[in-house]
Amino acid sequence: MKKVSEENPEKDDMGRKGEEIAKFYLIDKGFAILDLNWHHGHKEIDIVAKQGNEIVVVEVKTRAENYAEEPWEAVTSSKIRNIVEVAESWLRVNKVDLETRFDVISILLKKDGTHTVEHFEGAFLPPVN
Repeated sequence: MKKVSEENPEKDDMGRKGEEIAKFYLIDKGFAILDLNWHHGHKEIDIVAKQGNEIVVVEVKTRAENYAEEPWEAVTSSKIRNIVEVAESWLRVNKVDLETRFDVISILLKKDGTHTVEHFEGAFLPPVN
């Protein structure tokens, strides 16, 4: 199986750029960044942050301006299940027992080199199994 960067390096670069934008956006908003690109097996969460007494798990979606769908539309139910699974692992490994919120940050990269950021706080709840 190929890594994403071997299959589509442009998409991988865009994703990294979006995650960097999201990280600094959160820092500017007063969040403490606890982890970036934390893996559990082949699954990952983009950003783990803390805001007050709450852990915030952030999924970052980045698209170019001419892409057919909004970046946040790529957060599917299967993606949500994966994010929640990895977040539970992160909480367990780091022995953290705080309320957890799941946010989505949508980054749209414009042709002129600028970008827009949409932050969806509490974008989803963990599914009930």
